[in-house]
Amino acid sequence: MRTIEVSVYTAVRPTERVEKVVCAIEKIFPGLIMDIRTDRIDAYDGPTSLQTFHELLRRQQILDSARSVMLRGQVGDVFQFQLNKQAAFMGIVSFPPEEEPLGSLHVQITGGERVIDWLAPQTENGVPICEIELEELQGEKAKEAAGEKQAAGEEKNVL
Repeated sequence: MRTIEVSVYTAVRPTERVEKVVCAIEKIFPGLIMDIRTDRIDAYDGPTSLQTFHELLRRQQILDSARSVMLRGQVGDVFQFQLNKQAAFMGIVSFPPEEEPLGSLHVQITGGERVIDWLAPQTENGVPICEIELEELQGEKAKEAAGEKQAAGEEKNVL
């Protein structure tokens, strides 16, 4: 299993200012490393850039909706979803049902279902049943990576 990776990309339309699109990304995922072009922005980083997104899901009380969107977009260890660019500019998380006319923020997160459990845990009456700490999640990923390296080393010794 790989470590937790976050990537965000979006088109910059001719009617948009690049600075405002950058601001929209930074309000939801601060600290991303950005490749900024006149017509497109690609951004990426690790799990710490998810902290604000994690907090916004709780503040806006949209854990169930977020979990549903993330699980629907999961394929293997990766899940993806879209965010409304204009709402993000206001610091609000909004999941559009499809690509928007002005374009959406496309988010892809690698790390598996445990990352979804951390971002948007299952709830009962809107309250998380079990909260996972980011440090705990990162520790699990480090242990898994170490186990895979050890298994790969043992495989080499067998051959």
